[in-house]
Amino acid sequence: MLFHSVPGLEKIFAKDVNKPKVILIVGPPGSMKTTFAYTVMTRYLTQTGEFGLYTTLEEPVDSHLANMESLGIKLTRNMQVSDISDLREMDLILGEKEKVDYLSLIEKMIVHFKEEMKDKFSFFTLDSLGALYSIMPNTENLRQQMFYFMRTLHGYNLYSFIIMEEQLGGGVSYLGNEGFLVDGIIHLGVDRSRGRLVRYLQVEKMRTSEHSMEKFAFEFRDGKINILGPIFEQD
Repeated sequence: MLFHSVPGLEKIFAKDVNKPKVILIVGPPGSMKTTFAYTVMTRYLTQTGEFGLYTTLEEPVDSHLANMESLGIKLTRNMQVSDISDLREMDLILGEKEKVDYLSLIEKMIVHFKEEMKDKFSFFTLDSLGALYSIMPNTENLRQQMFYFMRTLHGYNLYSFIIMEEQLGGGVSYLGNEGFLVDGIIHLGVDRSRGRLVRYLQVEKMRTSEHSMEKFAFEFRDGKINILGPIFEQD
């Protein structure tokens, strides 16, 4: 039900994807990474009645919700949207005295909601990984830190979306070898080969799930993502 809740994604996935899954949503600016992740998450939670945590590190909650509402996507009642200020507040509540370790605080927030909501807590999104890296006090042994973080997400049986910005000029720099650690990679991009801009989605990796690796054009309209069809490479 995760991806099959979006019209057209059944063209890409032969069957739906079961949790736990940690999935990178990668792409350049303007490829609608946040919109895609937020839309899939809200549709899934609305249909299942389960609970989700969306953590945004790049803009305040009010700004994020206003942007989503302007696109026709409304906040579902069974989802918590948090930003850095919420994490800092939790840090103060927990009585941390040292420099803030936001990765640790995110993990503690996940543990908090899992203890409170039990199995009903099923979905987590981090927006974005690059922003997290920029505020981490210690990026030594980054692969090890990300390994344990993703193992934590797995251990709590979650669908986890991790949004990651593509570098200018194309390509993703996996500083913590995230591409090897995650279960799936969904690449969102912009095709310019036909004289007009077309947004596309490509599933580059998804463990335990049969899927197409073609680029599929999509559009966002009236608060909904519509998968249109494959973009075939021109000769």
